[in-house]
Amino acid sequence: MADETRPAPSEPPGDRCIIVIFGVTGDLTKRKLIPALCNLLSYRLMPEDYAILGVARTPMNDSEFREQLKRELTQLPCRPGPKAWEEFARRIYYLSGNINDPQTYKALAARLSELAKKHQTDGNILYYLATPPNAFAPIVRHLGDAKLAQPQDRGWVRVIIEKPFGTDLESARELNRQLRQVLSEDQIYRIDHYLGKETVQNILVLRFANGIFEPIWNRRYVDHVQLMVAEELGVEGRGAYYDQTGALRDVIQNHMFQLLALIAMEPPVSFQGEGTRNEKEKVLSAIRLLQPEEILTNVVRGQYSPGIIDGKKVPGYRSEPNVSPNSKTETYAALKLLIDNWRWAGVPFYLRHGKRLARRDTEIVIQFTRPPLMFFRQTGLEKIESNRLIIHVQPEEGIRIQMKAKVPGPEIQLKTVELHFSYQEFGVSTEATGYERLLHDCMIGDSTLFHREDMVETAWRVVTPILDVWASLPPRDFPNYGAGSWGPAAADELIARDGRHWIVSE
Repeated sequence: MADETRPAPSEPPGDRCIIVIFGVTGDLTKRKLIPALCNLLSYRLMPEDYAILGVARTPMNDSEFREQLKRELTQLPCRPGPKAWEEFARRIYYLSGNINDPQTYKALAARLSELAKKHQTDGNILYYLATPPNAFAPIVRHLGDAKLAQPQDRGWVRVIIEKPFGTDLESARELNRQLRQVLSEDQIYRIDHYLGKETVQNILVLRFANGIFEPIWNRRYVDHVQLMVAEELGVEGRGAYYDQTGALRDVIQNHMFQLLALIAMEPPVSFQGEGTRNEKEKVLSAIRLLQPEEILTNVVRGQYSPGIIDGKKVPGYRSEPNVSPNSKTETYAALKLLIDNWRWAGVPFYLRHGKRLARRDTEIVIQFTRPPLMFFRQTGLEKIESNRLIIHVQPEEGIRIQMKAKVPGPEIQLKTVELHFSYQEFGVSTEATGYERLLHDCMIGDSTLFHREDMVETAWRVVTPILDVWASLPPRDFPNYGAGSWGPAAADELIARDGRHWIVSE
């Protein structure tokens, strides 16, 4: 099926393959994976020959599973029409089994052989592990034991692994070790859905396709950089998981470090292959490790108390389902990092993320150095505000440049004005899940937007010392910010010590 209203795609469709989703009855499949595959179909980027095989414990047959997916898709904004669904559904299959039972993998092998012949998929298999993290290594081990992890004939086998990839440096190394006992690194696709967002991908285009930015993208012209991922929501039924994880592990170590790497990396030799990943790893390796005494001053943690959001009362974190009433888990974290390389020496990068904040907002702020005041002293100005480049990642995707202009009239009065670009100006649908690009890239073997083994371990190398200090010095002031606020006062003090303040766009 192809959407005739869309122009022909500029990229080739994915390689023909069978997509096997472990944990297929979970929320991730319903809300993200199946809608993303439907969208790829309408974009004409799905292969001509493919099949989707879901694996989960719930007893069901193919027809029952298709009907369940059809009902679930009606509740989502991106859903196919009747004709499109009919064509899509006939390629969807289901296998009931326990992922820890070797018999499941014998049944899987038989089903894969059957579907490969039926749909002519050339032996290509994409496994998606949409499961809890403790199942990643066992599933891969069972695939290896059943001879399902290595390509046959001319085909390929690739495995997409969801976050979290470890809980600290030691656990990440151990998981990598277990995976590499069965798979080669080029078979492993560690996914981060943030890197599938249009605006995140546009960072590379913004930097390297516009000659006006690269000459000033360095320590001579940039005063500091801020990255913020703010969420209105609480833990939303994930209390048991989140109480063992916290804000630093859940978002900062992966999503935000990847955003930082895209902002700070050197121009790659190529956007294909390993060029981009090599440069991102260099940035992460250059982040200065915080010493224990620096962690006490350059890192802040917080936990939300009851408050009001959108006029409604919301509970504190310790009152959320499946959260300990004495929990010491942080729902907010802010930190100041320095990158020890020639481009960014001395330029602070401030990161903050929290739940139950004033609004949902993900943005990156590049604040440039102030110009001299000499020409405008006679106007009574004490200082001129810096120019800023603001990249909005969500909920509305766009880019803004804040600059100074003269107010019309006989006197010299300055006013901040904005140059603004919004993705809505392209007139394209915004129903993408963020997984479309990543799934397509995996089907064509492009690993650019996926985490590499050394990148994961390097990020944990920065974060683990902070976790160690926090474990030895439990917080005494939790909860320390109200739901609906912008976080604890200590976070404001962290950036204020440098004569700066957090920037929140209107």
